Amino acid sequence: MDKQWYVVHTFTGHEDKVRRSIERRAGSLGLSERLGRILVLIEEELKGTRRGKRQVRKHKVFPGYVFIEMVLDDQTQHLVRSTSGVTGFVGSDRQPVPLKQQEIENLLTSAGEEAPRVRVAFEKGETVRVVGGPFEGLHGRIEEINIPKEKLRLLISIFGRDTPVEVDFGDVEKLT
Repeated sequence: MDKQWYVVHTFTGHEDKVRRSIERRAGSLGLSERLGRILVLIEEELKGTRRGKRQVRKHKVFPGYVFIEMVLDDQTQHLVRSTSGVTGFVGSDRQPVPLKQQEIENLLTSAGEEAPRVRVAFEKGETVRVVGGPFEGLHGRIEEINIPKEKLRLLISIFGRDTPVEVDFGDVEKLT
């Protein structure tokens, strides 16, 4: 029987604990061969750089959900449902609904299963305060975001004119 992907709803914040628990329990019950990958999709948000070090915050793409590749039968279904932190499968109450192959391929591709996605905390058009460098203390509007170089192009009003300047991610902060 082929393995299919299912989505399991968990208590928010317990996704990794649920993943580890299912893997451990499947091994002790001899069900490991019926389970495939168990994924908690993670995304990295690049906050900037401080003193040459990247400031990255990791967070879950789908808080409260775990993706499980498995052969669905009574034993594997009971294993997952009886795991601490699991509230149930996504789907009808009687029978979990597998994800379509195209859905899981899109998820794995967009989330970059092996390498977490990097998202930047800044948005084009947003106003930020410069906290380091020669423009410290000034406010500017983000015109361009260069992720590979970790730089922002800001428009800062200097002598009454909007002047484009380039600053490092770590040299700006969001206005609150």
